[in-house]
Amino acid sequence: MNDSTQKTGWWRRLSAGLKRSSASLGGTIADLVTKRKLDADTLEDLEHELIRADLGVGFAERIAAQLRSGRYEKGIAPEELRALLAAEVEKVLGPVARPLEVTGSPFVILVAGVNGAGKTTTIGKLAAKFRADGKRVMLVAGDTFRAAAIEQLKIWGERTGATVMARTQGSDPASLAFEALTAARTDGSDIVLIDTAGRLQNRAELMSELEKIVRVMRKVEPTAPHAVLLVLDATVGQNALSQVETFTKVAGVTGLVMTKLDGTARGGILVAIAERFKLPVHFIGVGEGVDDLAPFTAHDFARAIMGTE
Repeated sequence: MNDSTQKTGWWRRLSAGLKRSSASLGGTIADLVTKRKLDADTLEDLEHELIRADLGVGFAERIAAQLRSGRYEKGIAPEELRALLAAEVEKVLGPVARPLEVTGSPFVILVAGVNGAGKTTTIGKLAAKFRADGKRVMLVAGDTFRAAAIEQLKIWGERTGATVMARTQGSDPASLAFEALTAARTDGSDIVLIDTAGRLQNRAELMSELEKIVRVMRKVEPTAPHAVLLVLDATVGQNALSQVETFTKVAGVTGLVMTKLDGTARGGILVAIAERFKLPVHFIGVGEGVDDLAPFTAHDFARAIMGTE
């Protein structure tokens, strides 16, 4: 499959995956601006709807300010407003759309997030991508609370040809991380992907365990982890903001992966997150397949979420 075919295939999956978000926004936009003047009431309603779509207060206020300018006094067509919104989304997301840069070996990636965000599946998909690039990958089953997570990671190891480090359910994840990094330094692993238990950001004891994993890893490799990826479930909407804040404080999040964009009309939350935290967004997911996780590009996302071509 050539590069242009791959890009076309991803665009189709992305636009289809964001259909709920774009349909919700598109319907709202059409209802608001069709046959209505852009008076104070209309602009207030539009601001409210953009905030309700999780795009953020700052974003909504900027759009309203633009529409108050003289050039729109005669009104605006729905497709013109969608194009304006897409341009503003791209402006916000452009600076955070950055690839995950792998430097050095072994490159240690700690993957964190709350229960059900899709951490283990994301790790498997990343392993498949790294293996396709010819990298030697080690998967570390650090979610020792759930037997299912350990088994799931072993299956991904078999599927991708990655080495798997795992212990029995209930084992100490920090000790496992220590052993894994020690082994990775001797067996020539290029990438080490460490799964962690799903933890709620308001559970202090679980968050302190995450801190311990990081602390113990640094006894083996002082610069580890080289990347801390926070996996976010798009369906949680506004709650994702508090997750980013808390996990960044505890584990020093360096980049984001947003999953399940195909299962929600709340994809706009990524815009609010980018505006507030300025953290790199490395990957987004719009489905269960390996190819449904792809590097994040601001231009494509902006067009897909606003339903513009």
